[in-house]
Amino acid sequence: MVNILMIEDDPEFAELLSEYLAQYDIKITNFEDPFLGLSAGVKKYDLLILDLTLPGMDGLEVCEEVIRKYDIPVIISSARSDINDKVEALAIGADDYLPKPYDPKEMYARIMSLLRRYEKSQNSEITTPKSDFEIKGDTIYYKTEALNLTPAEFEVLSLLIKHQGITQSREQIINTAGNMSIDSQGKSLDVIISKIRTKLGDNKRIQAVRGVGYKLV
Repeated sequence: MVNILMIEDDPEFAELLSEYLAQYDIKITNFEDPFLGLSAGVKKYDLLILDLTLPGMDGLEVCEEVIRKYDIPVIISSARSDINDKVEALAIGADDYLPKPYDPKEMYARIMSLLRRYEKSQNSEITTPKSDFEIKGDTIYYKTEALNLTPAEFEVLSLLIKHQGITQSREQIINTAGNMSIDSQGKSLDVIISKIRTKLGDNKRIQAVRGVGYKLV
């Protein structure tokens, strides 16, 4: 059984989603109060579904605290449609963002996709040698040498490092990199990747995954 922690102040919505997911052997434990949710033993759950509009504490603050303290996948489930909320949530470390309203079928698909990727990532961490990348503050070191990166290059490479070996979609990268140009974002991403490769002195470390995005190998 998959055990999911949900922090959502709409009990009817939480109950609807819970009933749907139960048929797939997924159990949701919901807390309307974010403070109770954070004290519910986050580590014992497989995934967190988090609303942003909560009583007493903004969901972005909750997300930031969870990411800082726990190693758990996070899906933001919110009616807030401001792109800045989505960008900030992904930048903080949320793994996915699903705007309300949505079909429970889509949430189920995203849960299963994320759990599969997370499991692969965990297995990869066990078998992969120590990375030759290191992030210290606003500087990235490659083979102990500091890289001279622009803010956008730093954001893109940081994301790829944190998810090394796992393909990141173009949308994920663009939404996370707040310093990227709003205009011609797709072309800007390709240019940034090219410049990062040049600064690494290695065109093979960042691989393009056709029709999807990029991954660091």
